[in-house]
Amino acid sequence: MAVEEVARTEFEHADESPGLLLWQVTNRWQAAHRTALTPYGLTHVQFVLLASLTWLTSRSGEPVTQRDLADHAATDPMMTSQVLRALEQKGLLERRDHPTDRRAKSLASTESGAALVNRAIGAVETCDREFFAPLGDRTPRFTDSLHRLRDRDFG
Repeated sequence: MAVEEVARTEFEHADESPGLLLWQVTNRWQAAHRTALTPYGLTHVQFVLLASLTWLTSRSGEPVTQRDLADHAATDPMMTSQVLRALEQKGLLERRDHPTDRRAKSLASTESGAALVNRAIGAVETCDREFFAPLGDRTPRFTDSLHRLRDRDFG
């Protein structure tokens, strides 16, 4: 007969674990975003990269490289490359010769890519507003806490 090992944890109940709760909430938030983005034919990461590219281009006017985009969006460079290929195949972005670095390519949203992401932003912001509504006036404090966790160096 097998002896069952009891999970050793500092928590009396699983719901006391901030990591488990964050994971569960993140899964629900991602599901809400999948639903919100379905009409636009975008995955969440495609949306984030296309929106980031559009934002970076409009703010700086400087050429945006794949590395710039991955850094800004805090995404893995290899995954970023794969997603950018998919966006390029959909005709939502294009790669151009970089004006000052012959080894690099700059990225640009196509006209249809910029139009699509601008429509999708409204759906994503509505989704977030509804998702985080239960926090009420605590939302800014929650956002500040998320910034602190994101910006911490886990080295």
